[in-house]
Amino acid sequence: MKLQTITASVFTMVLIACSPSAPPAAKEEAPAAIAPASGRDHIKIVGSSTLYPFATTVAENFGRTTSFKTPVVESTGSGGGLKLFCAGTGEQHPDITNASRRIKSSEVERCAENGISEIIEVKIGYDGIVLANSRKSPKMNITLQELFLALAKDILDAENTLKPNPYDKWSQINPDLPDIRIEVMGPPPTSGTRDAFVELAMEGGCKTFDWVKALKKTDKPAYKSLCHTIREDGAYIEAGENDNLLVQKLNANPKAFGIFGYSFLDQNFDSIQGSSINSVDAELENIADGSYPVSRSLYFYVKKAHIGQTPGIQEYITEFLSEKASGEEGYLVDRGLIPMHEDERGQWKEKVKNLAILSLE
Repeated sequence: MKLQTITASVFTMVLIACSPSAPPAAKEEAPAAIAPASGRDHIKIVGSSTLYPFATTVAENFGRTTSFKTPVVESTGSGGGLKLFCAGTGEQHPDITNASRRIKSSEVERCAENGISEIIEVKIGYDGIVLANSRKSPKMNITLQELFLALAKDILDAENTLKPNPYDKWSQINPDLPDIRIEVMGPPPTSGTRDAFVELAMEGGCKTFDWVKALKKTDKPAYKSLCHTIREDGAYIEAGENDNLLVQKLNANPKAFGIFGYSFLDQNFDSIQGSSINSVDAELENIADGSYPVSRSLYFYVKKAHIGQTPGIQEYITEFLSEKASGEEGYLVDRGLIPMHEDERGQWKEKVKNLAILSLE
């Protein structure tokens, strides 16, 4: 009896489904919203802690003023962001990575190995790297050579012989410098700020020695090792990627110095100050005209394969390069960005409009 009842029920269901008066099939119902091909309805951004305040400001403005979702921005450091960016394509991988230095050829190769052959480079402006301390202490004026002598793992003695860095106090390098222990908090090796500081400040001071300049011609690996290696005896303290936390530490310890981007100095100008380097102050105008010796360009990188897959990528880039955002009177200038001149910004807007592919040649 039970078997007959089940069979009858199934037969009845088949008749109803086949009847002309049957309800429309699911495919004839009102279409649901189409999900993006990537499976994600928002832009995912990683990378530089220096660019983080700029990217979040643009993302928030973009979310408020367009029909697109607000992009999600994560601060991972430039090197960490490029590692995530180059890991592959698809919804589990970021669309954009911020970088406070230009992408390296080795990173482009890693991207290519993982199927990312077309990368769009976007330059957004400039930044300076500052050596800052609390306003509770005197402002320091230091040369690149003195900065190298303070932070290098090894230095040269009077006979041009390498030896471990012997300096404990700034005043041991130059009596005019503070008579306090060398204590500098700065970014880790994954940071673009660290990369730029090493190349611009450390190497800049290292090559002021004639013997070192000669070494570059005869033994480039030895030259790079000498000029780029920061001491590990406690004088330099890796303080992570959170520059806001670093500012708090400087206020708590007025004898310490910190290394970070100019934008964080600008945002905390009431409590911290930037050291003069080679007698040039860390100010917007000096960074923009290149007279401040530790200046750099800022970028972000976009996967071309994700354009048209993740909604809003082209529109986000357009917003970032707009006059109202990164122009000379743009809202990012209020956050500490040093803008490109109008002609240069126009050139980058044209490149992005044409989806020009990155070339390091």
